[in-house]
Formats: sequence, C-alpha cells, structure tokens
Amino acid sequence: MAILKGFFEKKANIINVMQIDFMKMHGLGNDFIIVNCLENSENVQELIDIAEELCDRRFGIGGDGLILVLPSKKDDFMMRIINSDGSEPEMCGNGIRCFAKFLYETKITDKLTFTVETLAGTIVPEIILEEGVAVSVKVDMGEPELVAKRVPMAANEEQAINYPLKVNDTLTLNVTAVSMGNPHAVTFVDDVWDYPVEEVGAIVEINKAFPKKTNVEFAEIVDRENIKMRVWERGAGITLACGTGACATLVAAVLNGLTERAATVELPGGPLKIEWSAENNRIYMTGPAEMVFEGAFEIF
Repeated sequence: MAILKGFFEKKANIINVMQIDFMKMHGLGNDFIIVNCLENSENVQELIDIAEELCDRRFGIGGDGLILVLPSKKDDFMMRIINSDGSEPEMCGNGIRCFAKFLYETKITDKLTFTVETLAGTIVPEIILEEGVAVSVKVDMGEPELVAKRVPMAANEEQAINYPLKVNDTLTLNVTAVSMGNPHAVTFVDDVWDYPVEEVGAIVEINKAFPKKTNVEFAEIVDRENIKMRVWERGAGITLACGTGACATLVAAVLNGLTERAATVELPGGPLKIEWSAENNRIYMTGPAEMVFEGAFEIF
C-alpha cells in the first residue's frame, strides 16, 4: 500500500503515529475516501477533524467526501459522511452504494442485503450479483418528504411544487423542494449543459428559504423515462453525480407531471435507475460503485 503523507509537519520526537488504511471509491465519479472504523471508533473525531485535508485534491488523497464505517446499536452498520468542506450531511446516495460494496468486497459482511444507520434514518442497500460478481447496488432510499417545513424550506404553501423562489434581484427560479433525508431544490431547464449551474447553484444553496442550506438539481426532461441532471451539492459544490439528488429529481418530475414513476437519470458521471413505487411510496436507486485504489495515511 502507498503511504500518503504531508497532512502534518513531521517532527523527530513524535512517537505516537497511527497508520490508517483507506479505500478510494467512486459512484459515477462522485468519489469518497472510505475508512473502516469498526474496531477503531475512538479515532473518529480525529478523522473528522482532518476530513478537509484528506479530501483536498492537491495536497491530500482527494475526494468529495470522507466515509466512516462504524458499528451501530440498532442496524447492521452505521455510515457517517463528511463533505470536502468539513460539514456533515444526513445522507449520500452515491456514498451509500460505495459503502455497501466496500463492506461486501472486503468481506466485512457476506450479506447481500443489510441495514445501515445514517443521520437520515435506516437505509437498506442490496448487492446485485452477476455470475458471482457485485456489479451494482440497489438501495431502498425510503420515502421522500414533501412537506416544505420538513425539507426544510420556508414557503407559503404546504408543499413547494414548482414554487417561485427569488434567487436575487434579477432571477426567480421555479423549484420543487424534496427531502431524501437531506434537502433538495429541483428546477427544470431547457438545456442542462448550457445552464450556469455553478453560478446559480452556489447562490441557491445558501438562500434564506433553506435554513439548513440545500442541494440544487438542474434537470432537463428528455422524455417520460429519461432525465438529464447536473447538481450543485451542499458542502461540495459541483460533483459528477448525486444519488439523493437523482431520487429527488425523479420525485419532482413526477409531481410536475413530466415523467413516469420510473426513469433513468443521466448525470455527468453516468446513469442511475430511479423508481418511486406507487405501492409503498418508497424510492429505489440502482447504480454502480467502483474501487479506485487503496492505501494508508498517518495521523500523529
């Protein structure tokens, strides 16, 4: 394994050095540093404190977030994720797929379906095998929250569907607010590739209507079973994919009468299959997760 150093200045008299193994993984280009803390949970706060440095793409390992594998008192495992800016979101759809495949590929579990405790509640991923190989992960993402004050979003209506949001003095966006355990504001545009996602997303994320800030999805409807989407992620900025954002986008599209309840959401990093079940109101997300490399770093 490669030893990645440089987060702290080394000194000759330091004797308490700890080596931390990690695996770098990505879900459609949304990339994460994953650390197994099942037997070393006492190091969690130290890892959280250096998450920004670890995620730095020039001076660290590089990633959109740091994922910690932890024991749970109520589920099979617990996942905590720290964004590249040091903030902690409630959930991450691409992250949970990476988390699940990490557990299975490293033989921490041999279960194909298991429960994961997150700040958004219990999430249930399922490893999809083809000829004995884990090719994708299907995740029961739970039920979407549509009541605006629970997203949370300050709005004059109980549900914010195609709701006019004043972004600044010259721009008002029609947004649909959805929580997938974390807040999302979805807006539909004519051409997602030409839209100024970075400029507008950064402003909407911190809009006063969203007391916990928000993820911002910009979606283009291709047809009733296909959507193109780009995302500005709360705490991370532009990323190549967002699993919870893809789920929120499908929900918003259905609520606005634009698609069926199952569709492929095409993100810059690749496609996700999303279904909003009419039977149980739950969202199912299916997509890949891949290992990039593994290594170790030192904290002291």
